[in-house]
Amino acid sequence: MAHAILSPSSAARWMACTPSARLEMTFEDTTSEAAEEGTLAHELGELLIKTEIGQCDVSTFKNMHYQLSRSKYYSNEMLDYCMAYRDFVLKKYHDARSHTPDAELILEAKLDLSSFIPESYGTADAQIIADGKLQIVDLKYGRGVFVEAEDNPQLMIYATGALISAQMFYNIDTVEMSIFQPRINNIKTVEMDADRLLAWAANRVTPLAKIAFEGKGEFKVGDHCFFCKAKMLCKAYANKQMEMANTDFEEPHLLTDGEIAYVIKHADDFISWAQGVKKYALEQAVNNGKQWDGFKLVEGRSNRRYKSQDDVLKRLVENGVSMDIIYDEPKLLGITNLERALTKKVFNEMLSDLIIKPQGKPTLVPIDDSRTAINSIENAAEDFEV
Repeated sequence: MAHAILSPSSAARWMACTPSARLEMTFEDTTSEAAEEGTLAHELGELLIKTEIGQCDVSTFKNMHYQLSRSKYYSNEMLDYCMAYRDFVLKKYHDARSHTPDAELILEAKLDLSSFIPESYGTADAQIIADGKLQIVDLKYGRGVFVEAEDNPQLMIYATGALISAQMFYNIDTVEMSIFQPRINNIKTVEMDADRLLAWAANRVTPLAKIAFEGKGEFKVGDHCFFCKAKMLCKAYANKQMEMANTDFEEPHLLTDGEIAYVIKHADDFISWAQGVKKYALEQAVNNGKQWDGFKLVEGRSNRRYKSQDDVLKRLVENGVSMDIIYDEPKLLGITNLERALTKKVFNEMLSDLIIKPQGKPTLVPIDDSRTAINSIENAAEDFEV
């Protein structure tokens, strides 16, 4: 399905860098394993909730669950997380019904956002509508990026769209917005006065949306660039990365402590950007025959592999090769795969006392990182030894 030009999921970006929305339209939509995994989790969570509230009978549940379970992304771990999401939503729903018997639970509903964002729409994972309060729950199945609930533009835009619709039938004073990100135990809820939310949409979102829809404004670099499709070719982003490379370091010939700290601070972004540009250049050469000055496309190195392990085994046995030579000792599954196979609960109950987590190697991170600093020079030095 095509995305809206100004989608809620990219609101943090187009609100900060208004021309980015139109620029991203020139790039092809792509998907990822993380996105496909997230889509499956949303479908599973919806199915579990509908079954629990009687909107899906047992036979239909079994059939649909079987279809979902055939996905390569499905696991017992995913089922556990989606059941936790179901329980979280249903608790809020039942609490709402305790004071508003006809409270509504609406799942995966498309929201028309065009009254305050041009041609925009989105999908709310779960809405609970009752007298006095509207609740929005947003399931985030990814674990790579911690999603904040406070001042979250995507969540607030969903809530605004749902509020505008709900106010036709209910008196809503308060809007409650929740992020449910179970794989990193990030479950946060914030509340906001309904009038304040509508004022934010009218005074903050709508003016920026108008500029973004027209492709106007200034390109601005920041954390919002992380998922931007245009990032690797954006000159504003490139100029920002090149600031480090073009820095005039002071004499003498050795970098000072401050200059080293400066390089460390910006190195990850610079490396990521440079690798992204290389990836783009390769894709263009492979897929579109693009030729880059000073470069050529060649066949890369590869590792040998068996056409068929069964055929190799048969040939070896036929020729009298000993099984001791053919096979290594059976290997135990790695922790992650074994945990996924058993489910986290069973894994912990059975093996928690047999699992150790060695101290991690020292690494330099920004000073505001939540991890505790290493104060012992001796301990840090020991960890660096080979």
